[in-house]
Amino acid sequence: MSRNDALAAYEALPIPDTTEEHWRFTNLRGFDPEQFSGAATADISTMLDLDVAGYATVTADGIDISKAPEGVTFELLSENDERLYSLVGWDEKFAAHNAAMWKHGLLVRVPKGVQLEKPLYVRIAVTGQTFWRLVVVAEEGARASLIEEYASPAPDTAAYSNAVTELFVEQNAKLEYVSLQNLSTETWHFASHHARVERDGELDWVVGGFGSKKGKVWIQNDLNGQGATSRVTGAYFADGEQHLDYDTFQEHIAPNCESDFAFKGALRDNATAVWRGMIRVEPNAQKTNAYQECRNLMLSPTAHAVPIPGLEILANDVRCTHGATVGRVDREQLFYLMSRGLTRQEAERLIVRGFFQDVLDRIELEPVREAVTAALDARIPQA
Repeated sequence: MSRNDALAAYEALPIPDTTEEHWRFTNLRGFDPEQFSGAATADISTMLDLDVAGYATVTADGIDISKAPEGVTFELLSENDERLYSLVGWDEKFAAHNAAMWKHGLLVRVPKGVQLEKPLYVRIAVTGQTFWRLVVVAEEGARASLIEEYASPAPDTAAYSNAVTELFVEQNAKLEYVSLQNLSTETWHFASHHARVERDGELDWVVGGFGSKKGKVWIQNDLNGQGATSRVTGAYFADGEQHLDYDTFQEHIAPNCESDFAFKGALRDNATAVWRGMIRVEPNAQKTNAYQECRNLMLSPTAHAVPIPGLEILANDVRCTHGATVGRVDREQLFYLMSRGLTRQEAERLIVRGFFQDVLDRIELEPVREAVTAALDARIPQA
């Protein structure tokens, strides 16, 4: 593969429109990637404050690796890396653009049997056109946590963010992967995150979506080895004119695998959230246990949510379930709390906290759980 091949693919593929099923509820009218230029290095604040084993900051000028763990690969990604493009290639418009244009990427490889006590942390400052690439490999028996955060230097930063992450969880390894997006509401964000989990491997994935203007995030888990498990936990909050779109895919390839996907979101003003989820069970993936759910809480009558769950089962000995809901704040709960002396805003805050509590409880890393909770609280109007 060459950059020219990827660029040719990008130029040949049209910008998706609403005639395509996966883009039916996300209209990209007005999006022009060429209008975002002149990216400048800028300081950004982080959602997290924690002790880490490795730390890297990504800006328009490159990657600054200020701390790297001993015995673990935490370095610039080479275009010749053998795993690069093996999960996310260039057959989709935005993935092709990333493959053609990325300059700054990171390779993380945790060797066989190594267990990291502290997480690795990568912070991406999104300005202008930002193309970011990450490859993570947890080798056999390894244990590691990696946090990836996308942020803007200012609330009104207009930018185009295009990110690709490829995760490899090898036999009996465990990877905790956290992806937090708190971009400005003038930033278009497109991302493709794809993981492959081998025999008895475990992937614990946390997704937080609080910023951006519009775009699409693809999330795919391939359970490729017998006994592999994956758990994806997501929380999002959109307001104003924000439009969030998540497209998730749980691919069961091997037998005796388990996947558990739970997303919850709250929406207010004219915000929209789209979620399309698919569980696919291949013919050989007997004894599959798979679950997916997406719950949405509407805080304004003009907010809009479109959850679309799906199952494609080609095996005959499986357990697959799914659920999707869209609801408003319970008037009886609101009345009860206000009758106890709380203002409407205070009551609503408690109800929203309660709505998210079960997904927050699924987040194992305490600093991440606290950061996601704080981001959700910040979106609820103060009393």
